Amino acid sequence: MLQALRNKLHGWPSIVILGICVFAISFFGIESYFASHTETYVAMVGKHEISQRDFQDRMNEARRDAMARMGDSFDAAQFEQPEMKRRILDQLINEQLLRQANDALGMKVPDLALRDRIAGTPQFQVNGQFDPTTYRAILAAQNMTPATFEASQRASLEPGLVPRAIIDSAIVTDADMDRYLGLLYQRRDLRWFAVPRPALADSAVSDTQLEAYYKEHQADFMNPEQVSLKYIEVNGADLKVDAQPSDDELKKRYDEQKQRFVQPEQRLVSHILVNVPKNATPDQQKAALAKAEKIAGEANAENFAKLAEQDSDDLGSKRSGGDLGWLEKGVTNAAFDSALFSLQKGQISKPVLSDEGYHVLFLRDVRSGEAKPFAEVRDQIAKDYLSTERDRQYSELAGKLTDQTYQNPSSLEPASQALNLPIQATALFPRKGGEGIAANAKLVQTAFSDDVLVQGNNSGLIELGPDHAVVVRVDKHVPAAARPLAEVRDQVRQKILDERIAAEALKNADALLAKLQKGEDMQAVAGAAGATVQTVPNAIRMQQGVAPEVLEQAFLLPHPAEGKPQFARVSAADGSYALVAVDKVQEGDLSKVTFEQRDALRSQMAQAYGILATQAFIDALKAKTDIKIAADRM
Repeated sequence: MLQALRNKLHGWPSIVILGICVFAISFFGIESYFASHTETYVAMVGKHEISQRDFQDRMNEARRDAMARMGDSFDAAQFEQPEMKRRILDQLINEQLLRQANDALGMKVPDLALRDRIAGTPQFQVNGQFDPTTYRAILAAQNMTPATFEASQRASLEPGLVPRAIIDSAIVTDADMDRYLGLLYQRRDLRWFAVPRPALADSAVSDTQLEAYYKEHQADFMNPEQVSLKYIEVNGADLKVDAQPSDDELKKRYDEQKQRFVQPEQRLVSHILVNVPKNATPDQQKAALAKAEKIAGEANAENFAKLAEQDSDDLGSKRSGGDLGWLEKGVTNAAFDSALFSLQKGQISKPVLSDEGYHVLFLRDVRSGEAKPFAEVRDQIAKDYLSTERDRQYSELAGKLTDQTYQNPSSLEPASQALNLPIQATALFPRKGGEGIAANAKLVQTAFSDDVLVQGNNSGLIELGPDHAVVVRVDKHVPAAARPLAEVRDQVRQKILDERIAAEALKNADALLAKLQKGEDMQAVAGAAGATVQTVPNAIRMQQGVAPEVLEQAFLLPHPAEGKPQFARVSAADGSYALVAVDKVQEGDLSKVTFEQRDALRSQMAQAYGILATQAFIDALKAKTDIKIAADRM
């Protein structure tokens, strides 16, 4: 073929044509090759990409948390707002900045912190204690290894390292405490009265006024956009598994999964930790090693717990005599593991170095690994078999539903007939969701998406929960529309009257305030307005029996001069007003604050100072880091 091409390429016309081809390839083909790379990140933090997948996963997590927290009041539309999306992206950016700071500062998640995190997870506990068998079983059910899970947990702890260090280093002095407590328990002598709601002299509303207000505030009188759906549902809980496995099948599965039923060797260990500071000097390291060697030389089975209580720097275990419970291989770091599993029962180790410092280990007991017999686990294997079979059936049916609805994007009928699944329907619901499956935020988002609502296609498979999914399509669409004036006439009229009353109430309140500020007696001013003055001596910030908005305003007023009260107008949520006077201010009596109260408050203040310092640290990192945000990909 190449020779034939050469034979044809003779003479100047052929050379010209070949030159044009080379020119086209050079300036178009090569250019398109270099331009083919498409950026997909949502944000770039330095050289690290925050992908669309990372962002969407965090959005889904936040949406699930909000649904669980808010219940029926959850509004899915809030997660479509640019402000919410940016807030979640900022969280991801801050976390990445903190991870980069960890690398720069050499900070790592300590193995003990990781162990405490996992051991403290309720799902992994039996009778309040961490159970390794339960731990492995739960991870196996989720197709995860301990190493994978521990890596994910370590990653989730990483962004908290710097904030925790900053918070732990926050200092609250006694002077800080006194100033704050003086303000917190400050006392003020108050007088106040509620301004009576005015009666309208003019309650007439003309048709012209109604129409003008209606047109100007039409957004207040809208029926929301709504859709109703048709859908096909696949629910693993409804699937019937008729097949019963034989003993031969169960034994085969037992042999294949025997490792699941083997209890690995476990060791009951206590330890004493001698902490080595981060970036310790050689002298500090030598001093820590010398202390650990001294402890190891003095320790025995009888006094180990006492030594741990006295000398251990591990606050989590020292109160229990250094007890770490039953450990198996892989739970701690390699050096700790190696030392622990080389000990004989009753032995005490030489100092073992880890990221935290030097450990002195005491092996108190050993449980050898052994496999449970088939007869003991037969029922569990049978149960797992049926569950696996149900999962298989669900996956197969869900896959077929996806294929059928994708091949026939404009109707659910073919899938319904092919799979013998009924087509169900929802009632109309708005963007904030409805009842039944319409309460699912992901489903609501899909229902109002361009592909489903505008293009009229079937949705993809929407996961509602474990082994529970639907495919939906829009049945009816009711656009947002203004309710006719005739329907909302009474509401419009009432709003006009309410605004008149609010304006008159404000006018009255300001007139009364002006009288007080000119020096007129408060009792006389209130009496003339038909109100009663309430007097509250020595009011505190948490004072009972005073309207919260009155109390808040009273503590915002400046200190009054002798015989010259400070006055203010107070707005209430219902549109009414009150007038408040502050006659006297006294600092809080600190002698009544107990040591326990001061200690608890000191911790809270340190936490607050640390949070502010952490935000300042993050702001400084942002200032010196190149951050790019692709808002159109959020």
